[in-house]
Amino acid sequence: MRLVQFLQVLLLLSLGGYLLLVSLENPGHVRLPLPFVGGEVLLPTGLALGVALLTGVAYCALLLLPPLAQTRQRRQSDLRRRREAEERLQLTLRARLGEGQP
Repeated sequence: MRLVQFLQVLLLLSLGGYLLLVSLENPGHVRLPLPFVGGEVLLPTGLALGVALLTGVAYCALLLLPPLAQTRQRRQSDLRRRREAEERLQLTLRARLGEGQP
């Protein structure tokens, strides 16, 4: 799983570098087609670069959320099981110490 995350970061950095080079070579405006309307949007190159990088960062973050949520849930369940086991051990110890006294 860590290899996939590493590759995502490398891909995002290479995409950012590529877009930076495009923006430096072609100062001006970029035409982005709109997928559902059929028109296009004219944006400055720097803004198009920022939008592309934010989209990539959001994509990577969405891919990272499920493993982080699973880790948090696993930690909470381990903590709950540990507390329950500790309570059972304390009850057993109290019962055994209580049996020894007349």
